[in-house]
Amino acid sequence: MTDIENLSAEATDLLKQLVATPRTSRHETDAADILARFMEEKGLFPHREANNIWCIAEGYDPNRPTLLLNAHIDTVKPVAAWTRDPFRPTLEGDRLYGLGTNDDGASLVCLLQTFRAMAMRPQSYNLVFLASAEEEVSGQDGLSRALPLLPHIDVALVGEPTGMQPAVAEKGLMVLDVTATGKAGHAAREEGVNAIYLALDDINWFRNYRFPLVSSLLGPVKMSVTVIQAGTQHNVVPDCCTFTVDVRSNECYSNEEIYQHICAAVKGQVKARSFRLNSSRIDVAHPLVQRAILLGPTADGKPRTPFGSPTLSDQALMPWPSMKMGPGDSARSHTADEYICIREIRAAIADYSQMLDGLQL
Repeated sequence: MTDIENLSAEATDLLKQLVATPRTSRHETDAADILARFMEEKGLFPHREANNIWCIAEGYDPNRPTLLLNAHIDTVKPVAAWTRDPFRPTLEGDRLYGLGTNDDGASLVCLLQTFRAMAMRPQSYNLVFLASAEEEVSGQDGLSRALPLLPHIDVALVGEPTGMQPAVAEKGLMVLDVTATGKAGHAAREEGVNAIYLALDDINWFRNYRFPLVSSLLGPVKMSVTVIQAGTQHNVVPDCCTFTVDVRSNECYSNEEIYQHICAAVKGQVKARSFRLNSSRIDVAHPLVQRAILLGPTADGKPRTPFGSPTLSDQALMPWPSMKMGPGDSARSHTADEYICIREIRAAIADYSQMLDGLQL
């Protein structure tokens, strides 16, 4: 039987080390060093590309299906409202406070410990653990850099704070910059073509248009105008107005399809910063999802129910099916005085171990 108490104690100690090591996106080197050293001390043989660390369980057989366990190393920058030192792990009762405890440190250490436990037990599948970098910024030196170096993957379990509920779908992200071009003139006379007024029609379209296909798990495509820039001074009719649109896609459309529809509908020039971060979904009938459901209620008594997640993760970059599930609460992420409960770490390792031991893919 898996030694949950010992694994949990080690996971907590490792998480404390990570909290005490600033690891904001693109600055994860020291934290990656800590993870690699921990894995080597436990008899594992980690691989590394930039600040991505992964390990393949012994006995890899290319004829068997392969399961990837993934969580990310990096954190966002601490917000100003912290009342504690965000880089000082502070245990108060059952709560461990510190930047990245909930997002995504707890999932990271729990999946690593689960990998260690499962790698010691014969399974019908190959097992790979990956700690990825730059997840919070979807950076090119994160998961995308490690993907070509991994063995063939059939399905992934992505650790993110979901309260150990199985997220079987996730919204994608596309950021657009839209430019309306007018003609400059003196504001005191009837001169020029006001680019702000031109932009208003397009902004109104983004505010009111609804894509017809609505996901049962993720709901509709959501578009939000979030930034606007125009004008140089009060007495000059602006000849250029640029605004930014945050687009959250569901699995009914690719980002490219949404982009083409928008370009045909608005008058301004539309540029997409990237098409990389598409929506993802896994069939509820997939064995990994079914094993999660069979765990029964979570440690806090809530029914284990597949759901669609509005938040983005490294799943958006994965070309294979994936399920998101991990300890903690998404509402604590990116907030002041972020924390994880020690009981949540213990329950997560127990749930992960039960779900993966004997899994048939």
